[in-house]
Amino acid sequence: MIERIDHLIVAVKDLEAAEDNYKKIFGHDPVWRGEHESLGTKNSIFNFNNLYFELLAANGEGAGASLVNSSIEENGEGLAGLVFGSDDIENTKEQLSSKGYELSSLALGEGLDEDAGKKRTWQSLFLPNSITRGLFSFAIEHKTGKLALLEKFESDSVHKLDHVVINTNDAEGFIQVYEKDLGIRLALDQTVEKWGGRMLFFRLNQTTIEVIARPNEEQSKDSLWGLAWDVEDLEATHARLTQLGIEASEVKEGRKPNTLVSTIKSNTCNIPTLFIQHLDS
Repeated sequence: MIERIDHLIVAVKDLEAAEDNYKKIFGHDPVWRGEHESLGTKNSIFNFNNLYFELLAANGEGAGASLVNSSIEENGEGLAGLVFGSDDIENTKEQLSSKGYELSSLALGEGLDEDAGKKRTWQSLFLPNSITRGLFSFAIEHKTGKLALLEKFESDSVHKLDHVVINTNDAEGFIQVYEKDLGIRLALDQTVEKWGGRMLFFRLNQTTIEVIARPNEEQSKDSLWGLAWDVEDLEATHARLTQLGIEASEVKEGRKPNTLVSTIKSNTCNIPTLFIQHLDS
């Protein structure tokens, strides 16, 4: 039903400035610069081995512009949406409907690349709050057109997303939605006695959804928090970033065995960002 994390949406005020920052951080150029005329937005897309990363800015009026503007007004620039990929969006809708969810009609969408004159089309299923619990999310099936992908990523550049971090106050409700209803595999569920919460790890398309669960008395709520990106050579990546004026912590051993990590401290559009290298065991 849900085959992958398709892409992440980042709401920004100044698309050109955000793109310039992420060209430096990722170590390569975006593969698409375009607009959604009917939605009132323009975007810049960086593509990776397991998903794509979309910088999105308002460019007029429409549902997309409203999303961007409200997200920035409430939270500032940063992560604004998590999008799931489906190979059969109609079947996804049928399965979720059979579980009792009230769903809207499928929406047709298209994007135009203003540099290359290319067009992509897709169908989207916007998910109700009973699934998203405060986090903007939808499922998408791409119909025509395709994003370019680099033939080779340099060792000092980002090549894939390692994990996305989500905060929740309702671990059991999160498991019900993501494992039972969306069909995403729960790989690990552990209690962290040090701070009295739980950590959940869901896996799909070489990507982890890491969930930090801290219970409280409020209504069930989920929110995007941060990202961790994979690089092949973290020392070389750190040197490249430093030369470009990007602030990053010193490379150190990660909490996970056989990893090195560095925290990116600037130019991220307010997104907590970690770079990670998995060492040969």
